[in-house]
Amino acid sequence: MTVVRCPTCERSVEWTEASRWRPFCSERCKLIDLGAWAAEKHAIPGEIVETEDGPKHERDRDDD
Repeated sequence: MTVVRCPTCERSVEWTEASRWRPFCSERCKLIDLGAWAAEKHAIPGEIVETEDGPKHERDRDDD
């Protein structure tokens, strides 16, 4: 059995089908993490791309 740490509270979580919120220990911890992403407290690093409007991160680029 694989055991991981909850990314929010670091409680041990069994990585099984029965662990509904894995890798989180609960819905509360999942929502706390989602809120941190929404508030831009977390970010995936990327290279800055120059545009006519000024610098933009590569992840914000429109590829249309």
